Amino acid sequence: MAYKTLCVIGLGYIGLPTASTFATHSLNVIGVDTNPEIVEGLNNGHVHLFEPGLRTLVQAALQSGNLIVRRQPQPADAFIIAVPTPFKENKRADLSFVISAAESIVPHLREGNLVILESTSPPRTTVDILAPILEKSGLKAGFDFQLAYSPERVLPGQILRELIENARVIGGVTPASAQAGKELYSTFVTGEIIMTDATTAEMVKLMENTYRDINIAAANEFARLADQFQVDIWEAIALANRHPRVKILNPGPGVGGHCISVDPWFLVEAAPQNAQLILNAREVNDSQPAYLVDFIQRKTGSLRGKRVAALGLAYKADVDDLRESPAITAVELLRDAGAQVTTCEPFKAEFKIDGAKSAPTLEEAVKDADILLLLVGHTQFKQLDPLEVRKITPAKTVIDAVNNWPRETWLAAGFDYFHLGDGKH
Repeated sequence: MAYKTLCVIGLGYIGLPTASTFATHSLNVIGVDTNPEIVEGLNNGHVHLFEPGLRTLVQAALQSGNLIVRRQPQPADAFIIAVPTPFKENKRADLSFVISAAESIVPHLREGNLVILESTSPPRTTVDILAPILEKSGLKAGFDFQLAYSPERVLPGQILRELIENARVIGGVTPASAQAGKELYSTFVTGEIIMTDATTAEMVKLMENTYRDINIAAANEFARLADQFQVDIWEAIALANRHPRVKILNPGPGVGGHCISVDPWFLVEAAPQNAQLILNAREVNDSQPAYLVDFIQRKTGSLRGKRVAALGLAYKADVDDLRESPAITAVELLRDAGAQVTTCEPFKAEFKIDGAKSAPTLEEAVKDADILLLLVGHTQFKQLDPLEVRKITPAKTVIDAVNNWPRETWLAAGFDYFHLGDGKH
């Protein structure tokens, strides 16, 4: 079937680039979001997300007339659900957004339509939750309409390129549904498109992020061991990675973002008895911000009353995504330990944490600091000249949680320098 109209529900980090890319490839796209501020902003040309190239893409899609933005779905040949799937306080998946999106499609579902779920979900969500909701239309999934799961596999900061070039997995409730999904994404995907069943595709997405989470947990445990054994973990990792079959990742203040820090919990929820390693890795990474704060206290003494400039709040470098960020957790723990924390997040300068100050500029953040704490390796922080920093702060101590600042350079500028995982110095 040649798809001419597409309705994309959820205009976040995945939905908006996806809708805009389809629109610039000649499909008529209805972008749907329930947030009135997002809808109004987009209709006025304002893009609410930071991603390189996204503003230009969205504005081109809107100006072409191929993308319109609404608060409710409209009839279309195909529907893509790209809404958030966060977890609840008990670490169980919150599928309320997926359920609401599916219910909003039902009145518009027609024979021959295609529905694709992109939201990361626990195994069997497509067949056990999504299909029964959509079948309230009186149509049968896989027969009267096609239903598939196709996870996004993109990296923030490179979304627009990877959306097109990365391999894509299409899992259908029937082979015909997988084929229909392949036909839709072939509109713009240049990478390989692989077809499978829906539950396998759900599992693949969770496995990819869980694999990385486990490997980061190993790196974080290595960093803790290095502190204990008086080893510089960064030197040890560089040497270990010279082995042809070893690739140890970098330790840091924890794991954040809406994928790696969330997806493994879906497997723990679905099969706790068979996910012990996954659970242990999650616990290591979730406890890493607390380990960092303890590390700072061991190096600097009591934090009560100390003024800390916390540089970076995003979950990774050079993005504005603060979801599940370990840097935010670290700031909250510093605050609870009695520190007076001033944060500086260049990509979301207006973001505030209860009990902490927010500075619009680096100069404002460090002007009264006792400790400089690098939490996120944003390019503008990595490129700082310690001699210039020395001129604008009374701070004597530098804590580098991501190993982005050269130790000898900061020592030469007169700072006491410590980085996480360095037990040697």
